[in-house]
Amino acid sequence: MAVLEVEFTTADVVRTRFAFSPLWEVVAAVRVLKYPGDHPLHAGWAAVARDRLAAAGVTWGLLSDLVPAHRIPAFLAPPPTTPVPDLDLELRALQATPPQSIREGVAHLDPTPRLEALCQDPENQLAELAASITDFFGVALAPYWPRIMTIYEADVLYRARRLVDGGLTRLFDDLDASLAWRDDTLRIAHRRSSGRRSLSGQGLLLVPSVFIWPQVFSLIVPAYQPALRYPPRGVAALWEHRTGDAPAALAAVLGKGRARLLAELDAPASTTDLARRTGLSAGGVSQHLTALRDAGLVDAHRTGRYVLYVRSRIGEALVTENGDRLG
Repeated sequence: MAVLEVEFTTADVVRTRFAFSPLWEVVAAVRVLKYPGDHPLHAGWAAVARDRLAAAGVTWGLLSDLVPAHRIPAFLAPPPTTPVPDLDLELRALQATPPQSIREGVAHLDPTPRLEALCQDPENQLAELAASITDFFGVALAPYWPRIMTIYEADVLYRARRLVDGGLTRLFDDLDASLAWRDDTLRIAHRRSSGRRSLSGQGLLLVPSVFIWPQVFSLIVPAYQPALRYPPRGVAALWEHRTGDAPAALAAVLGKGRARLLAELDAPASTTDLARRTGLSAGGVSQHLTALRDAGLVDAHRTGRYVLYVRSRIGEALVTENGDRLG
């Protein structure tokens, strides 16, 4: 295993940030469908997604050609320029790719008639590719997107706290086993790349991705902001259907609904996600969370357009104590 060393300056530390990318998640999801043996965590999703894509008549041949096991062309999913871009914004950037960048990006791929057509007629082929990506996202990812976004937001909230507590050392300490931070340098265990790279004052863009599990992908090329795509915390529970009950003592005091919500908040979650997981209405969840917050049992954190709820220290102590005694 090679080691890629990424050097940070003070300017790079200041400009390091997080962003989400629905376009990259489509690319990562295609890798899961093409190489299911490498991604057993997503086997259930893959089986359902294949059936749905076939039933909907979604064609994604060119997209598949552009997604090998490793070294995906950079132009296919450029690092996002805003923290929370929508898919349409990212697709507009994709369609603006210069023809030379396309030719350079596909040069290392196994040649196919579709890739040849892309190089010969990039404008029309990119438009068709964007339409295919839109269809793929709508059928295979959109039904799960609220839950995926919740995992994203929870991970960024967790890592932001670690960054505040201990800087980049603490941020990278548990981000992935392939990463190591030492002496202002991030070392990435890499299958193919090695040597030292400079971020050149651009900072590092950190992009959580559920379908990339269990790997990390780095992108350090001159045309884009350096990026690191990594599996977020909680991805292992993405497809779980939890039915656990709250501790009986808490339910007797708080009521079954509020106790259930408090027990569910092992990690930050949105109202929508909690409603889906518990079967309660969104309005009922909102009312219960307001009461729990007023009682000091949960805290709320706004991240962009979303509000995530998490147990407070008091709430954590209540659940832990009652779970140990009565669970």
